[in-house]
Amino acid sequence: MSFTLPDRIDTRPIAVLGAGTLGRRIALMLATRGAEVRLYARSAATRDAGVTYAQEQLPALLAKLPGSTAGTIVAVDNLTDAVKDAWLVIESVPEQLALKQDLFTQVDALAEPDAILASNSSSYASSEFAASVKNPARLLNTHFLMPPDMIPVELMSCGHTDPAVIGLLARVLPGYGLTPYVVRRESMGFIFNRIWAAIKRETLAVVAEGVATPQEVDAIYVQATGMTYGPCRLMDAVGLDVVLSIEEHYAEKRTGLPEAPRALLRKLVAEGNLGAKTGRGLHEDYGAGPT
Repeated sequence: MSFTLPDRIDTRPIAVLGAGTLGRRIALMLATRGAEVRLYARSAATRDAGVTYAQEQLPALLAKLPGSTAGTIVAVDNLTDAVKDAWLVIESVPEQLALKQDLFTQVDALAEPDAILASNSSSYASSEFAASVKNPARLLNTHFLMPPDMIPVELMSCGHTDPAVIGLLARVLPGYGLTPYVVRRESMGFIFNRIWAAIKRETLAVVAEGVATPQEVDAIYVQATGMTYGPCRLMDAVGLDVVLSIEEHYAEKRTGLPEAPRALLRKLVAEGNLGAKTGRGLHEDYGAGPT
């Protein structure tokens, strides 16, 4: 199907649906070109925390981006207002296929005809949402990592995406301080996450088997690689509930993956130890409350 690229993208708003760990960071990055960024979440507490985070971090980010201009980050409590006149709508809700499919059905009906619809899913290809939209030529994955510290964004077609959509995003995203990478063919987990998934899985196996503690794993990893953080602390930053959802999805699609890493994650999640946002995860030094 044909698709007309959005115009006036410098002045039209951007909508980010989901204000959790990644949603609020996406909103932060996209608020660096002067336009309005709308951050939607059903929970008022999550919306407000997301906006507060983005507003607090924005000045420091702008100082690092020559030519940047502060945009307006606003909390929105309904989808209609969130997507009205937006040129780009990015979904960043939990890794649950039915939830994402339902959301895209709603967004497709409410968004402007020329709005680009994107999923930030870590493990679901946007082809799995294609039936939820009338014109999948405007649908793709825009997979962010952990901005502002990690700035790659992977762009992957849903199989029907108009190449001009990917071309437009590849051109404009660097202006937001992001580095786009085009995934050349559909891949579960994209580029970075396929490599990162193997590291996560083996890290969790080492801990589950009692070979080393999370602290020891991170210490040797940081010293050997020169990285700032080890894999356990990075998983805690993302949220162990999110990590578990991704791993369960991988296990559904790829037979033979070891059970021990997921068993450890299930235990921690059942105990309410989700990582930095709950004060305790694989590490236990985050304080008593959410961060």
